[in-house]
Amino acid sequence: MRALLYQRSIPRYAWTKLVGGRTAKGVTGPGSSLSLTDVPEPRLPGPSWLRIKPTLAGICGSDLAVLNTHASLYPSAFTSFPFVPGHELVGIVSDVGTAVTTCHVGDRVVLEPALGCIVRGFREPCATCARGRYANCERATLGDISEGLQTGYCRDTGGGWGAEVVAHESQVHAVAGGISDAAAVLIEPLSCCVHAVAQAKVTDGARVLVIGCGSVGLMTIAALKHLRPSLTVVALARHAHQRELAEALGAEHVVSSGREAYKDLAQLSGACLHKLTIGKPAVVGGFDATFDCVGSSSSIEDAVNWTRPQGTAMLVGMPGPVKVDLAALWQKEIKLAGAYAYGDEIWQGRSVKTFDLAIEMMANGWADRLAPLVTHSYPLAQYREAIATALSVGRRKAVKTVFDLTKEMEAS
Repeated sequence: MRALLYQRSIPRYAWTKLVGGRTAKGVTGPGSSLSLTDVPEPRLPGPSWLRIKPTLAGICGSDLAVLNTHASLYPSAFTSFPFVPGHELVGIVSDVGTAVTTCHVGDRVVLEPALGCIVRGFREPCATCARGRYANCERATLGDISEGLQTGYCRDTGGGWGAEVVAHESQVHAVAGGISDAAAVLIEPLSCCVHAVAQAKVTDGARVLVIGCGSVGLMTIAALKHLRPSLTVVALARHAHQRELAEALGAEHVVSSGREAYKDLAQLSGACLHKLTIGKPAVVGGFDATFDCVGSSSSIEDAVNWTRPQGTAMLVGMPGPVKVDLAALWQKEIKLAGAYAYGDEIWQGRSVKTFDLAIEMMANGWADRLAPLVTHSYPLAQYREAIATALSVGRRKAVKTVFDLTKEMEAS
């Protein structure tokens, strides 16, 4: 089958660093680690597994970070190579194992890519999976399949950037007919944002700041307004099209990043600014919770600065190696927390999976509002252009770029 394959290679990694990982040339040019090739179809690891033909597959910021060598090397300890990327996908079930009972050939589904104990074939879950935090599974290198925190980073499962992917039936969620493929492909990243909001435990009437209005930041705004409608949401955005989308999704105030951003945020939060000898000013006061949807040194510093004493700063975007002044974190006794993937949540007195909350959200009016975030689509053969678009957010007004694999289906 045709797929985009990522191969680990120290010389290729060094080459990408050398020529510049923020450009399409650096990520997909000659000598890069990603190539379009023919690979064997992934096998079904067991009778409870099934096969999916993706129709749309998203390009995630974490995928780009791996391709452009800006990602932390930490996740590589839980990754098996070579792998087909792509963990955000909607597709059609094409084959089922003998023990599969929850779906059938022809069903349209989305994939929950976390590879926890159940997926790996363990009858007794690890302590983390037993608490419903299966995305944080302690056995990510063990079991029936090779290493991998998620589908798309495991050599045995395939990924959405290929013609077929295999999944355990516990990973698969049916999609209602009223939800378009463009909305459905966003369910996985939306689930991450819903998880972040649930973990922050923001209360009704709170004032929150969302830093970054790429696809994750915009879906965090949507999750905040859906789960806590009485919140006042302030967003910090870099580009004009991001500001327009943030307002359309319910942000009460959108601030342009840049020289005047701190003054604008101080007015909106009631905080006081104190000039320092060098660098950004110290902030007294701030927001009840801050969601950093970028993951850079600058954005994490801003998240800490703009969170009020005893407030919560959530890292929603995947951080790479960063250098951050944490004096404000210490002095204001701020809780700095990561929000990775999804799991079981206690929400409004009931235990529910984050994915189910995201699907409910899509079914309750958000599908039509979020589908426009899919701004560009490409066949696999145009992967260089697709990745160039995903890296060129401002110039091309991109939000979520996806691969359209229906063309591969038609060709086959």
